[in-house]
Amino acid sequence: MEVEQQLTNKELRKNIFVIVWPVFVEVLLGALFGMVDMMMVGKIPGDTAAAVSAVGMTNQPMFLALSLIQALNVGGTAIIARYFGAKKFNRMGNILKHVMILAMIFCVTPAAILMLLFAPEILSLLGGDATVINVGVDYFRIVTIGFIFQSLSFTVTAALRGIGETKVPMKNNIIANSCNVVGNAILIYGMFGFPALGVTGAAIATALSNFIAMVLNVRYILSGKSVLKLDFKEKFEFSVDVMRDLVRIGIPTALEQMALRFGVIMFLKIVSGLGNNVYAAHQIALNVLSLSYSPAQAFGITASSLMGQSLGAKDEKLAERYTKLCQRMGLTLAIMMSASIYFGASLLAGLYTDNVEIIQNTIIALSIVAFVQPFQSHQLITSGALRGAGDTVWPLIAIFIGSCVIRLSVGYVFVNFFGWGLAGAWYAVFIDQFIRDMIILLRFRSGRWKNIRIA
Repeated sequence: MEVEQQLTNKELRKNIFVIVWPVFVEVLLGALFGMVDMMMVGKIPGDTAAAVSAVGMTNQPMFLALSLIQALNVGGTAIIARYFGAKKFNRMGNILKHVMILAMIFCVTPAAILMLLFAPEILSLLGGDATVINVGVDYFRIVTIGFIFQSLSFTVTAALRGIGETKVPMKNNIIANSCNVVGNAILIYGMFGFPALGVTGAAIATALSNFIAMVLNVRYILSGKSVLKLDFKEKFEFSVDVMRDLVRIGIPTALEQMALRFGVIMFLKIVSGLGNNVYAAHQIALNVLSLSYSPAQAFGITASSLMGQSLGAKDEKLAERYTKLCQRMGLTLAIMMSASIYFGASLLAGLYTDNVEIIQNTIIALSIVAFVQPFQSHQLITSGALRGAGDTVWPLIAIFIGSCVIRLSVGYVFVNFFGWGLAGAWYAVFIDQFIRDMIILLRFRSGRWKNIRIA
């Protein structure tokens, strides 16, 4: 019996690996390209702190807008994964059309209009001074154009992940991100006869890479090579039940992401009061953190896909076992990443900038990031599994308590009353992530996610 169980676990690990490695490569390289993007901006001659801060501030409302798209994508992934597990392949394309229509009408169009019209006001609201706003406005508006293409690309990628098809999105996004890095080098610094556009050049390269990713992903889904078929010539069959499920699953996820971004944005205002150099160091630390939890993101996406497929096949025990294996495998990698950050903090900081004050503050932040990372990784994986089951309320509760209550209140006290500076801010992040992880873990262990039904 013991040998049989071991063999079964090996088979499960193999199934996990087939899905997770392309997602991991995609997410990791995406984060690495993001790091390179920030490094290139950090090496622009002139006010380094203003350039890095402008890009960092612009990222926050952009992440908020994308998170609303991803909220709908979570519902689409969960439903498509269940249909795939139940072998109802003919219904999956219509689900994707529902997600696309909802995303464009209720998320992409209004968000793009707001960001284009009110770019200076948004940067000011985020704590940017006149220098940062002057540098960041054009960057913000150009990246917003790219956001429209990025949103559609994300929706197609999420649908493909629901059926465990992760290699094609990986390849397409590697191509697009490679174009982004090359475009950065050409347009930021002025190469091959192009003018040196600085931060604006980085924005143009980003928007173009998003367009390329969209074209590649949409072309594939229209080609008929995937079991997930999308044909715009077919009549769209509107379904109230599908819309209801997408909204029921998506609204808590949207609120979760809004709560997260609200917490992050308000937290950035606390940190921005410490000065541009400290703020730039904080952005670098966030950039490194986003790279470090790439394995957790990959395992979270994989857990979500396998959870949905297992529940679609009406095998709750299999869903639970997949999740636990994803947790263990992801946490092992997370600990390895944490050690690399802790012992390589000085080297990492020096890759971004030559400013001594920024480097010193970045090292302080990264030494704490190393301890934040395992808890954040664990809760990302478990949250992914819950979302795959359609259980999106408890991730919302965890985010609200952790990001909006704990992080803001503790961070404010540590920074403004105790005077602990950037270290105090990151201590608050550690407490937030620890509490979040405990809430999500308790919800998963309760087993109540097994009772959620999707039409």
